[in-house]
Amino acid sequence: MGVSDQTTQKRIAEFVKAHGKPGTAVKAVVEPIGRAGARIVLVGADGAMGDVMAKDVEAATKAVEAVDNVEQAEWDRETIAATKIGFAHRRKMASMQS
Repeated sequence: MGVSDQTTQKRIAEFVKAHGKPGTAVKAVVEPIGRAGARIVLVGADGAMGDVMAKDVEAATKAVEAVDNVEQAEWDRETIAATKIGFAHRRKMASMQS
């Protein structure tokens, strides 16, 4: 895949800087995606979503643990409720259904 662990951590830290808030951790859901590695879906304190790729689930988990103000999460009610999906994203997803 070619993404280094340091690059993954840097991208997570950049997301935290842009969408984090003191006292409220950014949520990170690690999802295996087969041979391609793992996807880290980030949900910011402001509801923004982002994702970062890692070479595997182990590397993704370590990257999440290495960055301050980030907590491992699951797609539970709290995490889903924290996301804010805008109109453009909804339209894009709807067009993928056709």
